[in-house]
Amino acid sequence: MENQIRVRFAPSPTGYLHVGGLRTALYNYLFAKHFGGKFILRIEDTDQSRKVEGAVENLIETLKWSGVDYDEGPDRDGGYGPYVQSQRLELYRRYAKELVGNGNAYHCFCTPERLQEVRQKQMAAKLSTSYDRHCRDVSREEAECRIAAGEQCVIRMKIPLDGELSFDDVIRGKVTISHKMIDDQVLVKSDGFPTYHLAVVVDDHLMRITHVIRGEEWLSSVPKHILLYQYFGWDLPVLAHLPLLLNPDKSKLSKRQGDVAVEDYRAKGYLKEAMVNFIAFLGWNPGDEREIFFLNQLVQEFTLERVGKSGAVFNIEKLNWLNQQHIKLKSNEELAHLIKPYFDSVQGTDLDDSYFLKVIGLMKERLIFPKDFVDMSMYFFRDPESFDEAALKKYWEPETSSQVKLLADRLESLSEYSHRTIETALRQLAEELTIKPTKLIHPARLALSGKTIGPGLFEMIELLGKETVVRRLRHAVKIFQAE
Repeated sequence: MENQIRVRFAPSPTGYLHVGGLRTALYNYLFAKHFGGKFILRIEDTDQSRKVEGAVENLIETLKWSGVDYDEGPDRDGGYGPYVQSQRLELYRRYAKELVGNGNAYHCFCTPERLQEVRQKQMAAKLSTSYDRHCRDVSREEAECRIAAGEQCVIRMKIPLDGELSFDDVIRGKVTISHKMIDDQVLVKSDGFPTYHLAVVVDDHLMRITHVIRGEEWLSSVPKHILLYQYFGWDLPVLAHLPLLLNPDKSKLSKRQGDVAVEDYRAKGYLKEAMVNFIAFLGWNPGDEREIFFLNQLVQEFTLERVGKSGAVFNIEKLNWLNQQHIKLKSNEELAHLIKPYFDSVQGTDLDDSYFLKVIGLMKERLIFPKDFVDMSMYFFRDPESFDEAALKKYWEPETSSQVKLLADRLESLSEYSHRTIETALRQLAEELTIKPTKLIHPARLALSGKTIGPGLFEMIELLGKETVVRRLRHAVKIFQAE
């Protein structure tokens, strides 16, 4: 157990699961599973003002939907709980008291008004804004008296005034930051709740986290965390900070340019396999040309060493392509389960399961989303109610009606009705009429489906069945001849 890899995903319950959050969770999960370790879910809810009701339940459900399931968490005790920070407050207070006691932290009594005044003066002088350490030298005795008198305060950590701090990051390499660039961070707020910085260090240590894999936005906080590890005399976990997610214009991924919630993509019909495949490639690659991966394959291949430093562009076209590829890889039965809810709401009738599966098999190469099946395939279940006007003008010429009538007669006379005999009959008729086969193919597709695109025509004619095909062809001849 001492040598087992333990990683964590530690979101705040502020609403939906951001795609960047799913990537962090996924990379932690893949890393843990690759090495036979444990993946922990911890809820960081110390900022109660931002907590959204139901967010934890939604987060857990979305993770489970994606297959990025955790070994320990709020509903799975692994011996290191509780896994919700608001249930661990006494722990944080105890360790904060220890820091104050050994001189590595102090009580700060500055009011919000004073802090704002200091900030405004610094901005006016074009200085970087930070706490001016006004209370750093308040004696412990004075602090205790002021606290006893009911004065509000926070606890801040003491940052060394000189020197610098260096650390190694698996993805970033060596990083060095001067102590002068680090603020005396608040560790415990006036309401008694810890800030992220104290809670994350205490939790990661007590939960025996061996590797901290998180977004690049936390890189600037690392020096504060390292100092806390040093103050407590604890071993530092291995650090790896993931590259930013970017919009196509290279700005930071934000809702202004599109959806950023995993739940939104799920609602639109993206498959979990496609989402996981796509998100895995936002910063990582296998080192070769392979692009289609399932979760178990990612577990086998994933290493932190193949995660890049550069920001990863969120390309919706690539996600759509991956969704299409994963649809193609599903069995007809699996797709039927995904498609049926959309289809039933439109059709409202029971379908022959065997026929339904055959239509899915013929159409799935063309689907980007399961819901596309409804619009693209309805002519397999009922006669088309409209026809592409532009296609009619392009493909239905004065002589087309007589040619399509002959095609209907030829198909009706077939003793063996298969896509091969259908194709042979059509091409023979075209040869007899001394026309190109396309002069029959395009009008036939239009008459049978109302559309100009679709699956292979001969396979489509076979699946529709002789009776339906002959009837629709003759009906088209009748209505278009009249026009």
